[in-house]
Amino acid sequence: MRFLFSMTPAFGHFLPLLPLARAFRRQGHDVAVVSAAGMSPLVAPEGFELLPAGPMPDVLFAEVGRKLGINPATEPTPEAVAEFFAGVRVDLSADEALAQAKRWQPDLIVNEMVDFVGPLVAVSLGVPLATLAFGPAVPAEFTDALTAVVRSRYEERGLSAPERTPSGRWLLDTCPPGLQFPDVAVPPSVERIALRPEPHQALDAPTTSGGATPPADGRPRVLVSFGTVFADPAVVGPLLGALTDLDVDVLATLGLDGKPQDYQLDSDRVEFSPFVPLAQLLENVTAVISHGGAGTTLGTLARGIPMVVVPQGADQFIQADRVAASGAGLALAPGQAEPAAIAAALRRLLDEPTFTAEARRISAEVAAMPSPDEVAERLRAEVTG
Repeated sequence: MRFLFSMTPAFGHFLPLLPLARAFRRQGHDVAVVSAAGMSPLVAPEGFELLPAGPMPDVLFAEVGRKLGINPATEPTPEAVAEFFAGVRVDLSADEALAQAKRWQPDLIVNEMVDFVGPLVAVSLGVPLATLAFGPAVPAEFTDALTAVVRSRYEERGLSAPERTPSGRWLLDTCPPGLQFPDVAVPPSVERIALRPEPHQALDAPTTSGGATPPADGRPRVLVSFGTVFADPAVVGPLLGALTDLDVDVLATLGLDGKPQDYQLDSDRVEFSPFVPLAQLLENVTAVISHGGAGTTLGTLARGIPMVVVPQGADQFIQADRVAASGAGLALAPGQAEPAAIAAALRRLLDEPTFTAEARRISAEVAAMPSPDEVAERLRAEVTG
């Protein structure tokens, strides 16, 4: 069978799809990805065919800025988010994606929650659609705005517009119960399938269970990661300086192209790492300080490691809220996130064992969810049956 994955062209939107895409391939199916050509350095090493369609985010952000005068990454209002994902990206990507999909002829399309190109292609071709949610439920004020904006893109092509988001047959839900909003309802027309989230791992690397690691030498090891987009030295550098006053060892990620000298820090307690899979970074870590990206958050808690979340933009405020509500970590609002306050939050995280206990509770929930291989087989059976 042929499975086509459709995604917003960004690392954080592709990595949560990888475990399921790899599972389909392990089971002998053909897998392709439809997204911007600029994603080739990430997609090509996986061995998936890339069907190029549309521009990279810099072009999309510029167009949203031209239309609305704001940046949806740093000002994630419902209007701006909807214009980026369901307006501009569809306008600049959907026709190319449809032409590519017609040529490739998928049996199933899998999109990520805020990709609106895949659903339009699925309706156009009459192909079933599964949507992967890579974090807690998106609030209704956003999904309503997204659905409203994309409506005209369907109607101008003579297609029936979706009544809600998500609009496919299946919702692949990677959020464990302990991190989810209470009383989240799935529309009757959508079948929810739980899917175990995994921290990003290198291709063919063995799966490890990890877990918060007590320091062997009396000094905890702390991972500081603000992802591939938000690792701004002006934000992270002062934070690392504040952490050097604590009795901890720090591993700090550099984003996609950062350099250690960008952070103006001279300390033998801080080790810098270029971009490597999160599963590797989490080895022997006691706690994590993060921006709260969905992949980082779910991957960290899947390993039972408590977090301090310092949201910078996008959907990170949602993850921050749910981590704090779950008891598996602490969250600092932008006005509170001075380096000294973040360091104090970390100290509390390390001193109070309830945070690690709650993180391990969520890890146990994750372990009980169906694996990517199990979900891949179920989807194959339902599509063919």
